[in-house]
Amino acid sequence: MTAEVQQTPNKFCDAIDKFILSIGHVVMWCNGILVLAIILQVVLRYGFGHGMVILEELQWHLYGIGVMFGASYAQVMDNHIRVDIIHARLSDKWKMRWDLFGIVFLMLPFIIIIFHQSLDFVYESWRVNECSDAPLGLPWRWAIKGVIPVSFGLLFVATVSRLVRIVVALRRMV
Repeated sequence: MTAEVQQTPNKFCDAIDKFILSIGHVVMWCNGILVLAIILQVVLRYGFGHGMVILEELQWHLYGIGVMFGASYAQVMDNHIRVDIIHARLSDKWKMRWDLFGIVFLMLPFIIIIFHQSLDFVYESWRVNECSDAPLGLPWRWAIKGVIPVSFGLLFVATVSRLVRIVVALRRMV
C-alpha cells in the first residue's frame, strides 16, 4: 500500500484496523503455543518413543488458527502477497487503482464465496458434533471449523477498510 493510503486518516478504518490488530496480537500467541506443542511432541516421540495424537491435532488446529486469522492481520498491515512485477512499475495513483481493481473483482468475491460456503460446512459439523476420528484425538472439530467463517468475516472487514482508505486517497488526488 502506498504511504498516502496508509496515512489517510479515517475514524471508521482506524477503529476497524485497531480491532483486527488487537485480535491478531492475541492470536499470535498461538504460534508460541504451537512451537511448544511441536517441541513436546518431538521429545515424546523421539526421546521416549511415544507421541501423542492429541498433540498432533493440537498442532494442526493452532497452525490453522494462526494462518486463518493472520490473513486479516496481513491485510491491515499490507504484508500480503501481491504481483509486484506489475505493481512496482506503476505510479502511486495507478497502484491504488490496481489495488482497487484487485479488491473489488478478485478479493471480495473470493471472501464472500468462502464465507458463504463455510457456513453450511460448519453448521453440518456442529449438527453432528463432529470430533476427531482418532480415539484419543481432540473433541469438537466443529469449533476449529468455525474459525473459517469468523476469520473470513474479519478478512472481509479488513478488506473493506482498505478499500475505503484507497477510495479516500484517490479522491484526495483528484
